[in-house]
Amino acid sequence: MYSVAQFAKQVGVSVKTLQRWDREGRLKAKRTLSGRRYYTEADLATALNLPKPPAARRTIASCRVSSPAQRPDVQNQRAALSSYAVSKQLVVDDWIVEIGGGLNVERKRFLALVDAIVAGEVERVLIAHQDRLARFGFALIKHLCETHHTELVVMNTETLSPEHELVQDVMSILHCFSSRLYGLRNYRKALEKALKDENRAQDPDEPHP
Repeated sequence: MYSVAQFAKQVGVSVKTLQRWDREGRLKAKRTLSGRRYYTEADLATALNLPKPPAARRTIASCRVSSPAQRPDVQNQRAALSSYAVSKQLVVDDWIVEIGGGLNVERKRFLALVDAIVAGEVERVLIAHQDRLARFGFALIKHLCETHHTELVVMNTETLSPEHELVQDVMSILHCFSSRLYGLRNYRKALEKALKDENRAQDPDEPHP
């Protein structure tokens, strides 16, 4: 992986030239999950008109907590994953650090990870506990990784999965369903009233209360 400056030096052009090539689509820079531009050996081969080497696949470690107040828990997850990677002689190429509920599967960085897996760019994903990716649907995520030959490494360290987060998520589900039930009751009352009003309009001789 090359930074923009490193790649410019390898190719023998200026950074501004690379930026122009990127805008024109001549040689698009890739981006890490945090938004930093980078280039690969395959990009270097393209720029120098050399045979392309096999695309390098990344190891990504993912950490998540539900609220800003839990930032210390993120550091605990990262420390645990770093120690695990060192013990297994793995190099983490990219880190995902998220603050957001596990019920929300539309988180920007989570979706970027899914896209990278589907694109065949990810060799393995490291997580401290399976609910750090998503509270529900882990089996589907696991199947997605297996389908695209991505190793999913789950430490399953219970201490890195705060219990109060589960309580918050359950309360969110209950609130969601109770709100829907309340809305349905109001809708039914409004519908019944509308039907009564329509019947009265069709039968003007009917006495009104």
